[in-house]
Amino acid sequence: MRPQEVKLHKVSATLELVYADGLNFSLPSEYLRVYSPSAEVRGHGQGQELLQIGKRRVKLNTVEPVGHYAVRLRFDDGHDTGIYTWEYLYELGSRQEFLWQDYLNRLESVGASREDPTVQVVNIVSLKK
Repeated sequence: MRPQEVKLHKVSATLELVYADGLNFSLPSEYLRVYSPSAEVRGHGQGQELLQIGKRRVKLNTVEPVGHYAVRLRFDDGHDTGIYTWEYLYELGSRQEFLWQDYLNRLESVGASREDPTVQVVNIVSLKK
C-alpha cells in the first residue's frame, strides 16, 4: 500500500505517512531505526537479528525515493543501508503498538537500554539534594 504523502518532521523526529483513504501513521525515528530492514539489524536469516540498543536519540536526516516501491532512510548515527518498501512501512505503521512493546520487552529481557551505552545520563534534580 503506497502512501499518498511522505513527510519528514525533523523537530519531532518522525516520519509521517498519509494514505488516500485517510489512514495516517506517524513513525518515530528510533522505531524506524530499531526495525530497519537492513542486514545489520535483521541479519541474513531467522535467528540472526541484532537487538539495537542506545537508539533513543537517533534522528532521521533524509528520506530518499528508491524507484516507485520504497524509500531509503538516512539516520544521524550513520545508518543508511535499509530499503523500506511501502509494504514494510505499512506493516510498521499498522503494527506499531505491538512491535514497539515487543522491542521494549526484548531490551528489558537482556538488561539493555534505549539510551546510548557510551553516555551516562544523570538526573540533575537528584544531585541537588
